[in-house]
Formats: sequence, C-alpha cells, structure tokens
Amino acid sequence: MSFFVPEFRIGRKGRNVPLGQAAVSSGQRKLKVDMTVVAGGPVLCVRGEVNLRTAPELRELLLKSVKHSTGTVRIDLSQVPFMDSSGVGTMVYVKRETERAGRRIVLVGLQPRVRSVFEITRLDKFFTIVGSADEATGS
Repeated sequence: MSFFVPEFRIGRKGRNVPLGQAAVSSGQRKLKVDMTVVAGGPVLCVRGEVNLRTAPELRELLLKSVKHSTGTVRIDLSQVPFMDSSGVGTMVYVKRETERAGRRIVLVGLQPRVRSVFEITRLDKFFTIVGSADEATGS
C-alpha cells in the first residue's frame, strides 16, 4: 500500500489548489481534496470514497487546511459516493480539532448514501449540514 500527498499550499482567493491525493496502489479509487479560498474561509472539495484506507490521509489534509487558513471551514462532500465508519470518525475528529481552534465546520452537499450514515448515527445533529455551497456561506 502506498500513499502520495503533495506539499500543502494555500492559493489565492477564489483559486483551486490541489491539497493532495490518497491512492492505494492495488487499484482502489483515489481520494482527492482541493481547496478554494473564498470570503469567509476555505472550501475543501473531497472527491472519492472515504474508507479505512483513505480516511487517515483525509484527516491529515483537512487538519493542515484548518491550521493554515482562517474562517469557517466548509467541506464539500458532494463528490463522495461512500463513507464508512472510519470516515465518519475522521469527520468527528476534524470537527473537534477545528472547534478547539475556535473555528466552525460546515458539511456541504452530502449524497443520500453518505447523509444516511450521518442520520443513522444522529451526527446530523452534531454537524452543521447544508445542501449547497451557497447555503454554507450563510451558515
């Protein structure tokens, strides 16, 4: 198993910056995270499945973005078709660390399958979850 994570960079306002990729060499789907800096803070767009193999890298990438940015952290999960319990655990950990830093997290655009995991575990009450980036701006 191998993971590739390029150096973390923060882009100029409104510009997408690749934060990193986590890829399992056995041909598993890749997990990609891009950051766009907009008014009010970063928007992190996660693409791919969040599971036992990709969750550790996702945690690292999200925590780096929280550390190197300001404002509300919006995590766009609209391109995440599947998240297992390790992914949910990662989101809880990142939320707690973000709150310790005096910041907020808003989850954006959860697909029905992913949203149901948050609802079953009642974490939809723990997280601020919105349907679109526009709603996240007002949150």
